[in-house]
Amino acid sequence: MSQPLTVSVPHKLGVTEARSRIDQGFEQLTHQIPGGTGQIEKSWKDNRLSFSMAAMGQVATGHLDVVDDAVHIVVHLPGFLGMLAGKLKGKLQQQGQILLEKK
Repeated sequence: MSQPLTVSVPHKLGVTEARSRIDQGFEQLTHQIPGGTGQIEKSWKDNRLSFSMAAMGQVATGHLDVVDDAVHIVVHLPGFLGMLAGKLKGKLQQQGQILLEKK
């Protein structure tokens, strides 16, 4: 199994606003998986969003932890998806910053 993909996205929104934006924009972030995604499952426990999604016939799992000044993302990419980790990391960082940009 490959190493998990980790991304930290800084923000200045506070936990409540960052969590709200993530909840509303989660599917936008998941579309960064090459080949698109099928079924997506997500659930919040405190300030952790756990998720699983099907992409290219494989299931990726992970979680996002929302803290005062950042969102920490960990994604476990199986098999072929693991080979795309570098490209995916950059996309998640970029889209995460857009989502959490203070407006």
